[in-house]
Amino acid sequence: MTKKAFALRLDPAVHAAVERLAAAELRSANAQIEMLVREALAERGIDVPVTKPPKRGRPVKDAE
Repeated sequence: MTKKAFALRLDPAVHAAVERLAAAELRSANAQIEMLVREALAERGIDVPVTKPPKRGRPVKDAE
């Protein structure tokens, strides 16, 4: 799963509130913002599926 990076400008008070909430829920500020955006979209009836992470490790060899 690759994530799209972009600059987000926030009011310092909003950023501080997000950081406090993230710390209380044991998340990073970035993960907290993503969670809040997903919750806001869900409240508006927009379903955003969670992208599956890529498989890790060596590829399985084909059995012959």
